[in-house]
Amino acid sequence: MNFDLIVIGSGPGGYVAAIRASQLGLKVAVVERESLGGICLNWGCIPTKALIKSAQVFEYIQHAEDYGIKVGTSKADWEAIVKRSRGVADGMSKGVNFLMKKNKITVINGHGALTANKEVEVTDAQGAKTLYTATSVIIATGGRAKGLPNVPIDGEKVIDYRKAMVLEKQPKSMVVIGAGAIGVEFAYVYDAIGTEVTVVEFLEQGLLPREDADISKELAKVYSKKGIRVMANSAVETVDISGKGCVVKVKDRKTGNIEEIKCDVVLSAAGVAANIENIGLEALGIKTDRGLIQVDEFYRTNVPGIYAIGDAVPGAALAHVASAEGIICVENITGHHPQPLDYNNIPSCTYCVPEVASVGLTEQQAKEKGYEVKVGKFPFSASGKASAAGDKTGFVKVIFDAKYGEFLGAHMIGQNVTELIAEVVTARKLETTGHEIIKSVHPHPTMSEAVMEAAAAAYGEVIHI
Repeated sequence: MNFDLIVIGSGPGGYVAAIRASQLGLKVAVVERESLGGICLNWGCIPTKALIKSAQVFEYIQHAEDYGIKVGTSKADWEAIVKRSRGVADGMSKGVNFLMKKNKITVINGHGALTANKEVEVTDAQGAKTLYTATSVIIATGGRAKGLPNVPIDGEKVIDYRKAMVLEKQPKSMVVIGAGAIGVEFAYVYDAIGTEVTVVEFLEQGLLPREDADISKELAKVYSKKGIRVMANSAVETVDISGKGCVVKVKDRKTGNIEEIKCDVVLSAAGVAANIENIGLEALGIKTDRGLIQVDEFYRTNVPGIYAIGDAVPGAALAHVASAEGIICVENITGHHPQPLDYNNIPSCTYCVPEVASVGLTEQQAKEKGYEVKVGKFPFSASGKASAAGDKTGFVKVIFDAKYGEFLGAHMIGQNVTELIAEVVTARKLETTGHEIIKSVHPHPTMSEAVMEAAAAAYGEVIHI
């Protein structure tokens, strides 16, 4: 069967690209070996947020009297929490299936791989192979948990994020390797429902080491109060799983001291590896580097007619990045002359409690680039909405170029800040200055006022602190 476009993979990059291509008049097929929606909808973005919400509700109940409400004893039912999370994921996958039908996109179940003739060979669950042809092919095969060479994942005692979502039994203790978004989110979930959690991070900054240093410090304070132990600038040397549980040897990279930590399970959250094996890249001589497919600004590989997006290519392994890349790729294929994606204006969100969101340069990065900066900070302790909500944790920090007022970056930690960051992304896209933010009337009382107040703080005009 022949198509205008075949997309291999149906995650937030693949299915979005397929829908946009269909809207633009192409005959489209999507090849998917598991469930529609890919890792994001089935094992990543969506079900993890469901777990986080359950943990957050449990925390609310435990502190109900702070809101003037008396409740009886409460208990976290791990099996029920997992069941709800899987139900949310299943619903989202069915939603993508509906979108495929609505947009008249052919869904082909199986493992897709390119052939030397630029065809797509699909192997189904029974091992039967079928060849399909297309004018263009987009590789959107996503990624998976990256294992550490000295800490192999066995799926029982040393697990990845997929297993962490569906553990049959809640562990009493857990060591999380890696303090990026995946690590800190799971650390929050398991700690909130009563698991003793230790987080080990190789980099010195500790929690969320790629965020602004002030954000990492604030999150470390909150996690310490929760009882989560954070070991920054530390490396896991070995994990012994020969006994009933695990014995984790952790080396302090500054002192060289080694500490043994006993736990029930180890979660490896050390990053993401691209799924680019066994998809026929070698048959066509498609160039890769460091485990990623090399593409230009419109996601063209070195082989005409073959494109790649999402976790399979260089750039942030984020769902919204994959979606944006997919749209740009398809619009270029169909001659619509899209603008290349601005990778300096990509929002990053971490859905632990408190939430973290950022875009643009950190204060340190701005200074390293030679900017003279104006920095403004507004604490949620001064926010009426935060006080009413019962959670005054965190702040909004903004960074401007002192010379021209360019909005260089924003960094937030607190309740629902992942909903606030889009204002800054849009402002930066429109080349908005600091004073334009200050003079844009923000509704009261809202958390979003903190963006305006932080900008005002940068220019010495803040009212409420």
